[in-house]
Formats: sequence, C-alpha cells, structure tokens
Amino acid sequence: MTRINELRDGVFAVSTDNWRLNSGLVLGTRRALVVDTGAGPRQGAEILAAVRSVTPLPLVVVNTHAHHVHYMGNAVFRRAGAEEFWGHRGCAEAIRAHADYHRSYVGTHEPEMAAAEGPDTAVVPPNRHLPGTGRRPALARVDLGERSAVLFSLGRAHTDNDVCVGTDDVVFVGDLVEQGTDPQFEDSFPRGWAEALDRLADLERYRVFVPGHGRPVERGHVREQARLMRTAIERVDASEAAAAAPGGMRPVTASMFRLPYTPGSARVLLDRLERIRSEAPADAVPAALSAPQPSAD
Repeated sequence: MTRINELRDGVFAVSTDNWRLNSGLVLGTRRALVVDTGAGPRQGAEILAAVRSVTPLPLVVVNTHAHHVHYMGNAVFRRAGAEEFWGHRGCAEAIRAHADYHRSYVGTHEPEMAAAEGPDTAVVPPNRHLPGTGRRPALARVDLGERSAVLFSLGRAHTDNDVCVGTDDVVFVGDLVEQGTDPQFEDSFPRGWAEALDRLADLERYRVFVPGHGRPVERGHVREQARLMRTAIERVDASEAAAAAPGGMRPVTASMFRLPYTPGSARVLLDRLERIRSEAPADAVPAALSAPQPSAD
C-alpha cells in the first residue's frame, strides 16, 4: 500500500509499506524531483505510480545514501525517462562497490532484484554529485522551475555519503534521522552523526523533517536524537577510560546496558566505535558547514 501525504503545496511524502520507506516528491513548473526510489523494481514501480498519480512532469532523482532500500529502484525511474540521478560522490562509489552484496538484503520483497534477473534490476548509481571530493560538507541546488531543491551534506554521519534535500520549510533527511527505531550504526560515524544532527536542527528555515523511515518529525525530535547519541558515546568513552585505569576491566557488557538503546543496537554502536578507534582518524569530525539557508526561488 502506498500513501501520499502533501506536506506543503507541491511537496509530498510518498510512503510504502516495505521497510516503512518514505520517498519524497517535489514539484516545480518544469520538472519534479523524487527522493529515494526503493529496494528494487517492485517498490520502485509503486513509488513511480504514486508520483505519476500526482504529476506527469519529467523526473529528477536524488538518492539520500547508498543503502539498498534508497537506490535500488533507480532503474525503474531511468526507464520512465529520468536522466539526472543526484547523490553524494561517496554514494555513487559505494553503490558501485557494494550493490551486488546489497542484493542479498532484498530477496524477500524483491526476488528479481536479489537475483539480478528481469526488467529494471540493473544498478543505476548517481551520475550527478555534490561539489568537492565528497569528504567534506557540501551543497548543491537543483532547479525545478520556479522552485529549487537544496541538496546538502553535513559530513559523515549515518554513512559517509548522506545527503539531505530541502525545499520550502521541509527537509528530507534519509536515515540521518530515525523515527520509531534506534539509529542504525553499522557503517556510521557516530561522533560525526551527533554533530550533524545538531547542525541539522540548527537550520531554522526547516520545520518538517522527513526521515527515511517512519513519520515526519519536528526539530525537537532531531535534537533529542543528537542528545541521546552524545550520551551514549560519552558513556562508552567513560567506560573505556575506566577499563584503561590500573586494575580496570573491559566493561563491554555493562556499558551495553547503560546505553539509551536496545542491547542489539548498543552492541553495534560499541563495535563501530571500536573499529573507528582502530582506524583513526576515520571518525574525525569534518569542518562544519555553514547553515545552508538559501532562498527557495
């Protein structure tokens, strides 16, 4: 089942059941922008049908990051005429490197995509990128005709290739913000993620934050997610410091249950922080991005 929620005039959240995915649709006068395309041809076709129930305009696509459910429907939109697929430079690189592995995640709902068999199962990485090397925060604008969408990166956070899409006072944030579940830390940069959430919440022009999964949220939800993440990291750091003291013991199990997440999520966070420490300076916080608040015209 697909649900279309008009958040503002010409700005829609398109929600599909599988993975509780939120895609976005932004209408201009010359073309329309679609945010995230689903996990394969089945979900991609659902999203496209919803888009076409609203507008016949030519389409531009943005992928918020390189996790399977956010880009594996791109081929459906390419067949529908989309030529511009925007994303972080690192998103395109990650898709090229890991798409075959990502297919293994979608077999239950997208068997054709998992098997790489049938129409619209090709992998289509972004072919338009935010400026720069992709290692630092960046911003780009996509003109849709009498309306622009602002694409911006706030540094490494949920992944090393997150992109947000803002228009009017609505911002589509991919999995930078989680609603109804713990943050997914597997390939994240937790310290940078907490910083990125703070910077996102500081962007005063935005009032509606549309996560990649779940319900739209307000600024307070973003700040609370940042606070909880900082609290979790501080507790891990304190536990590690205690373990390093003379006579200390590594308090992995204890620290898991002192974190503000489920034990499974806490375990993943601990493992990720440990891996980043071993690969320093991979979790260095990038230079702050000046709050992108350009006009919408």
